[in-house]
Amino acid sequence: MTTATTAAGVTATAEARVGGRVRREPGPDHPIALADYPGRVRVTFNGRLVANSARAVKLQEADYPPVYYIPRADCAWAYFTPGDHTSYCPYKGEAAYFTLAVDGRRAENAVWSYEDAYPAVARIAGLVAFYPDRVDRIDAD
Repeated sequence: MTTATTAAGVTATAEARVGGRVRREPGPDHPIALADYPGRVRVTFNGRLVANSARAVKLQEADYPPVYYIPRADCAWAYFTPGDHTSYCPYKGEAAYFTLAVDGRRAENAVWSYEDAYPAVARIAGLVAFYPDRVDRIDAD
């Protein structure tokens, strides 16, 4: 995949089809930056700490809010249940989802993971991220 500048001066990222799906590489028109987060990330759901990591990876994609990807070893897996839901991002790949359940409260598909993330974002492969509106808090300090 390559980038090209059109006659109008717009930089576009070339795309390819993989298994019938469009696959795109991050580029100037859709940047994705990955960095080790220097602090600690804690995720709370229904008053319980479900993730606590000093090894998170911060993903900054285009103009979206940052997303913190956390190693599974830093999560309280007793609260996670794999789901059947999947989604697809042309920049990252196919995501699998997990439901959180703590003391009778459930958050369906609150957590996702790119098991086989595309090469440009390979650092997040197998890590998990949380939807901020489906958990109580995500604290990054």
